[in-house]
Amino acid sequence: MSSEKRYQGRVAIVTGASSGIGLESARLLARGGATVVAVARREERLAALLAQLQADSPDSIYLAGDISDKAFAGGVVQQVAEQFGRVDILINNAGVPLHRMIYKITADEAEAVMRTNFLSSLWTSFAAIPFMLRDGGGIIVNVSSFGSKVPPTHEAVYVASKCAMNGFTRGLWGDLQGSGIHAMLVHPGPIATEIWSKLDEPGAYSGEVYPADLVARQLLAAMDKRELEIVLPRWNFKLWIARWLYAIAPSVVRAGVAKMDPVNQDEVEALRQRLIKTP
Repeated sequence: MSSEKRYQGRVAIVTGASSGIGLESARLLARGGATVVAVARREERLAALLAQLQADSPDSIYLAGDISDKAFAGGVVQQVAEQFGRVDILINNAGVPLHRMIYKITADEAEAVMRTNFLSSLWTSFAAIPFMLRDGGGIIVNVSSFGSKVPPTHEAVYVASKCAMNGFTRGLWGDLQGSGIHAMLVHPGPIATEIWSKLDEPGAYSGEVYPADLVARQLLAAMDKRELEIVLPRWNFKLWIARWLYAIAPSVVRAGVAKMDPVNQDEVEALRQRLIKTP
């Protein structure tokens, strides 16, 4: 089989496929010969993507819905297995941001982030593993975040959702031994995606951002090699330094992060006064 069609005969599910890393990964998989099932909420975007996918992979489809809904998440995998007879690749890429002071976040909002960013990947993985085991193996790719390695200010809930994904994926490395099923964990750094325009409060990061297609190419290359855990883009000096410093001097990094994106103490005090005055 040529390298151009290295995914021929495989069925791949990609969540969060309407934009960013998910969209680019879906395109590359289709060009590689895979039958791609693109999953996201925005049906109009999925329909536009499908026209591109089917140019390379005519059997590709999309499924529009909310992956944070347990029934939909599990139902996606079940439908794909019934329609195509197998599930070979599952890329759990769906995610939502939450950049906001912890005092302004409700428990319900935190739960919603956990459902999209972590629980959806758990539900789809639980649904896919039996089919992969039956057919001799498969690949589960969970897209986390560099923020789970070096947590930014105002990201406590988002980071928690990604750290939960990290722990789940690392646990799968042991539990899936001998099954032929490979689990991979991906930590993208600052990537040029829609997430920057969806922040509840302005973010302080002003450095370089990297194109989603570059990350998608590196993601699939690592997947082909069955790597366990990667930070993308690869060989990024600034990301490497940040990880190294956080490992040996976390207090220094926390101080730097707090300085870059400080907590507004006036807002904290105003909230305190409101709470004091509340009967």
